[in-house]
Amino acid sequence: MKNKEIETEGMKIEEVNSAKYLGAIMNADNLIEEETKEIIAAGNRSFFANKKIFQSKLTTRKTKERLYHTVIRPVVVYGSECWVLTEIIGIRKEVI
Repeated sequence: MKNKEIETEGMKIEEVNSAKYLGAIMNADNLIEEETKEIIAAGNRSFFANKKIFQSKLTTRKTKERLYHTVIRPVVVYGSECWVLTEIIGIRKEVI
C-alpha cells in the first residue's frame, strides 16, 4: 500500500496508518488493541525490572504493595480514562 502525501502551505506531510502521540497510539481504524498490548507489555517490563524486590523475602508485603501502587499500576492505567473499552479489552484489563 502506497502512502499518500498531503500538501499544506507548501509543506508535504506523509499520511500513515498509525502514529504515537503523548503515549497514545492513534490509527486509521480508531482501535486501541495495539495500544492495549503495548501498555500491558510496559506493565510487564516495569514488573520484571523490579522482580527481585517482589520475590525477596526481606521485603515486607506492605512495601511490595506500595511498589505496585506507585510504580507498576500507573504505567498500566496511564491514559485509561479516555479508552473506549470493548469486551475483549475489558477482560484483558481485569487480568491486570
